[in-house]
Amino acid sequence: METVLLVIHLLIAIALVAVVLVQRSEGGALGIGGGGAGGGMMSARGAANLLTRTTAILAAAFFISSIGLAILANQTREPSSVLDVVPAATDAVEEITTPQVPDSQ
Repeated sequence: METVLLVIHLLIAIALVAVVLVQRSEGGALGIGGGGAGGGMMSARGAANLLTRTTAILAAAFFISSIGLAILANQTREPSSVLDVVPAATDAVEEITTPQVPDSQ
């Protein structure tokens, strides 16, 4: 399940990047869509509205899939506590012995 959601998440991310790159910038110089009035099915305003809506939908899907991946990752992890990891105080204390100097003969 996690792998399927991860693949969907990656596809959404790629589509989101592509849709953002296709949009015209405010200056109109960086957009891939061009600045001219092409004889397409939609006007420039209609295409901008469609791309804006598509971006919003893909962004919402991206956030939802991100939250879903975080929830799935949290469920597969075993709950742990710091107290489980730290050894008990009696185990950590070792007896201190004085080193013995060998006799010189």
